[in-house]
Amino acid sequence: MAGRGKETVRAVRRPEVRLPELQPYDGGELESEGDYDGLEFADADWVGQVARGARFMDCAVRRCALDETVLSRARIIDSVLSSVRGVGTDLSQASLRDVEVSDARLGGAQLHGAVLERVVVRGGKIDFLNLRTAKLRDVAFEGCVLVEADFSGAELQRVTFDDCTIARADFTGARMKDVDLRGAAAVDITRGIDRLDGAVISPTQLLDLAPAFATAIGVRVE
Repeated sequence: MAGRGKETVRAVRRPEVRLPELQPYDGGELESEGDYDGLEFADADWVGQVARGARFMDCAVRRCALDETVLSRARIIDSVLSSVRGVGTDLSQASLRDVEVSDARLGGAQLHGAVLERVVVRGGKIDFLNLRTAKLRDVAFEGCVLVEADFSGAELQRVTFDDCTIARADFTGARMKDVDLRGAAAVDITRGIDRLDGAVISPTQLLDLAPAFATAIGVRVE
């Protein structure tokens, strides 16, 4: 972990989202298994709506309310989500590929079992993010705040946390490869400190995490 050169960490492949000219959506409530292509959803109220298995391709979702919105098993491809907000949004087992998320304000978002590939999460704050058993490949967290994120059993490959605040994270049972934590503004790991094999941290972060490492191996510091 500490001391490995930056050149040994494979770079994140970032999404290249180029949206076509979008049409405003005016079709009412979302539908399960719905197919949405080339649409802009702006200032929509999706509170409590159910759209399991829906597909969003080349879409923009801007300033929408996602409280208790059910998007489990949804596929979101080549799309942007900007300034979305909500509590209890269900994206369990969803698939996000080539997606940009910016300035999200979410609480208790459920992405357990989800697959994220070439995704950027930029700015905003996400509390109690559930990524249990999720697969993250080529994911960049940038300038965001993650409070009590749960990565238990997740697979992380080529994941970065630049200028992020990571508070009370849980990495129990996680598997990592080319995960770069060095750019994080703050890192606090409450569980799963022993699962950082495959991650890179800075010497300063090593000192900050030393008490957690000591606890994990049963060393008392007095």
